[in-house]
Amino acid sequence: MRLKVVFIIGFSRVSYDNNILGGIGFMKGKMAVLNGPKEIQIREFELAKPGPDEVLVEVVRANVCGSDVHTWKGSHPIKTKGTIGHEYVGRIYQLGENVKTDYAGEVVKEGDRVAALFSVTCMKCGPCSRGEFFLCKNRDIYQAKEPEDPPHFFSPFATHCYIFPGVFFYKVPDQVSDAMAAGANCALAQILFSIDTAGGFRRGEKFLVQGAGGLGLYAIAAAKEQGAIVIVIDGIKERLEMAKAFGADYIIDMNEHQTVESRVQAVNELTNGEGADVAIEVTGVTAAFPEGIELIRPGGRYMVLGNVLPSFKVEFSLGLLVRKSITVFPIARYNPWYLYHALKFLERNHQKFPFDSLSSGKLYSLEEINNAFIDSENRKVTRAIIAP
Repeated sequence: MRLKVVFIIGFSRVSYDNNILGGIGFMKGKMAVLNGPKEIQIREFELAKPGPDEVLVEVVRANVCGSDVHTWKGSHPIKTKGTIGHEYVGRIYQLGENVKTDYAGEVVKEGDRVAALFSVTCMKCGPCSRGEFFLCKNRDIYQAKEPEDPPHFFSPFATHCYIFPGVFFYKVPDQVSDAMAAGANCALAQILFSIDTAGGFRRGEKFLVQGAGGLGLYAIAAAKEQGAIVIVIDGIKERLEMAKAFGADYIIDMNEHQTVESRVQAVNELTNGEGADVAIEVTGVTAAFPEGIELIRPGGRYMVLGNVLPSFKVEFSLGLLVRKSITVFPIARYNPWYLYHALKFLERNHQKFPFDSLSSGKLYSLEEINNAFIDSENRKVTRAIIAP
């Protein structure tokens, strides 16, 4: 399929509450719109002043996450078109008149850098009433809107993005760079929530990471802060080198250990023949799940994050899972305050781990967004960065 980017200039003059933004900077902004699998348009809309409880931010940089690649390819079960992107850091362009602080109570002003969730916490649905905010039924109400619907800028693969009521956002600490902050939502926050859900680490526990992409590298850093011994499995040389830089204690190269049996033996040799105490699957490869069951000790814990699509199916030994009494934690999304925890984690550890290197080293302009997706799909970059 030939990929193409189409530019539509001056597409719309629809106002938001008849309140077109003017006099303080840009009158218009650009945004990426997915029209179908691997087909993106760059469209232009007029900017409107934010509502009284909203924030308009200028996007500084936005990451291409694995779930974005699924959406771009047309394999997402729900999201097949429209505005895209969710992992970003922005600078406050204009505050709604009622917005004085972020969701941690810190005073914010125009020009401050902020990180925001990609979903709403409605506080009214069944999951929210049970405190399961990460399962909010209305979480995607804005991302589901059409690009033509004002105020248009619902997602951050764009020059600007709106933060709506119910969308938690936090001020970025001064010590945290733009490159670090962009990954706080969703990758790092997701990892911190997952680790807490699985009970955290006891010092000296052996932690197996299946996949050394962005999520895997954050998992290494989080585990090392809690005193775990980290074993990483991957087959891409650059990712394994990054894993070492993030403090992995042991590396298992799939090019050297090409079979499940060989990898099981390698893990057993590093764990006194028992297997890993805790493991996390962040590969996006379905075969990693049954292999993980082989690699974990009896009574161990298994976090599963990589295989997010309902179409991903795999056969595994249910009897082995039961006999080993492994507890499996399938986890998608996170409670909103974990974004705050992620920013604080970066503030504490910004000199300890090479978080800046998680970006590809190459910034893609908004007009180059298809190239960013292609490089991400082909795993040429750890995290492609869109810098509008």
